[in-house]
This record gives sequence, C-alpha cells and structure tokens, in this order.
Amino acid sequence: MTDGSSRLSGRILVVAFEGWNDAGEAATGVVKTLREALGVLPIAEFDAERYSDYQFNRPVVMTGEDGNRILVWPTVTVYGPEASPDSAAASDSTAPEIYLLLGTEPARSWKRFTAELMEVIRDREIDFIVMLGAMLADVPHTRPISVFVSSENAGLRTLLDVERSSYEGPVGILSVIGTEAEAAGIPTVSIWASVPHYVHNAPSPKATLAMIERLEELVEVEVPRGDLADESVAWEDGINALAEDDSDMANYIEQLERARDTVDSPEASGDAIAEEFERYLRKRDGRADGRDRA
Repeated sequence: MTDGSSRLSGRILVVAFEGWNDAGEAATGVVKTLREALGVLPIAEFDAERYSDYQFNRPVVMTGEDGNRILVWPTVTVYGPEASPDSAAASDSTAPEIYLLLGTEPARSWKRFTAELMEVIRDREIDFIVMLGAMLADVPHTRPISVFVSSENAGLRTLLDVERSSYEGPVGILSVIGTEAEAAGIPTVSIWASVPHYVHNAPSPKATLAMIERLEELVEVEVPRGDLADESVAWEDGINALAEDDSDMANYIEQLERARDTVDSPEASGDAIAEEFERYLRKRDGRADGRDRA
C-alpha cells in the first residue's frame, strides 16, 4: 500500500538491531525515538536463551524502582499499536500503522529467529519492512551524514526512486530478514548511514537525525526531534575540540573533507573522484609505512 505521494503507508515494520549493524547507535537511536513518540506497546518478545550468547552480550544488573537488584537480559522485542490489525480504527485511518523491532542482534540460529519473526509479521499483516543500519566509514564528521537507501524490490525502487545495493560480502541479520520477507512477498527497503570511524566509541546523534530525516521522506510519518539537533551540534563540537589537540587527527579529518567535497562538487567527474581517492590512499599508506618502520 502507498498513499499516492511516493511514500509508504499501511502497516510498516521498522527494524534496528544493536551490534554489528548499529555504528554509533544510530539505527537503534531512530527506533528508540519512534518508540517514545508513538507510545507503542510490546506485542512479541524473542527468547534470549535461544538466540543470545551471554559471553558476547552479557546481562546487565540494575537497581529497580523498589531498590532491589535485578538482571536485565539481552532480548529482541516487537512493538506495535494496542489495537489488533483488523480493528475498525486501524482500517479507517489513512496514516501508516507503525510497528517497531528493537533489540540485540541474535548470536545464533538466524534461520529459526527469522522464521519466528515472519510469523509475527504475517500475524500483524505487515505491508512493508524498513530496515535501519549504520556502518563505520571514512567520512568526516563536519559534513552532512551520508545516508544510502536501497531496495531489492523493483516496485519500491521505482516508487521511491532508490537504488539496488551492489554490496557483496559478510552480512548481518538484516539481510537474512530482508531475503525471507521478499520471498514471502513483503517488500523491504534499507536505510544505512555512514558514521565516522574515528569516533566509533560514542553515540552519533547526527547520524540518527540524518536517518530520521530520510525515513520521513520514505514513510508517511513525522518523528519528533526532541533534543537531537542540539545533541548533534554538541557531538560535532566535541570532536572538533579533540581534533584541536591532535594534529594527526585534524590532518586526517581535513583529508576526508577534501575527498568528500570533491565527490559532492557539481563539476566532479569520475576521473576526478578516482584521482582524489588514490591520493588519499597514497597518503594513508605512507603514514602506515612510517609507523611500521618506527
């Protein structure tokens, strides 16, 4: 289902996993923002004993509201409206019905996990799945966050004017879910943000904000920004302050800025982009050789 405006409507599941697919906590940041804004409720939870490796994703001990110590286990939860999918209120509404999936990427049994998730998707009569991810990349924090949208579904590529991914290599659980959903006739679209790799230890509100803006272009939904804009400015200012005290970091960021500006310039050609990238690689390899000889 679409609303005639090149945006998705109907029942839409937005998916984000912590871990390998979530650089800078950007993808899960989007779903957490949606969860707070929409007031959705848990409708399905996956058994952590089946899918988690507790040596990799350990349970966390916390103090509860009653003062007692409790264990919080890694899990995956699907959230949705309280009403059932066939309710009159849902069918009469022209706004999309948003469902969310949030949790730790399973450490094992991906096929069984995906089959279990597909049961929930069929039960809730989901029309589309939007999968969110974020990756570490050679990009500068001072420029707009690069967001790439792709779909394996020909109809969605035409409707949303997006590309098909040409990536080949290791994948996360998102690719498994996408493959199974498309095989079941449920169109999927992926939104990936590039997060500067030199600040990988900190959450990236700027990337979360960029993904929210792209999501709103694809889905008939408005997402409250909250403090994300201010947090994004503070995030960028904090990295700038670190770079001021680290000349190597500052020089590296400057190289990334030049490469990004070359790619984004209106007069950029394929040869110019390739030349700039080769220049960057030579400088990077020269620094590496210097460290090896030291």
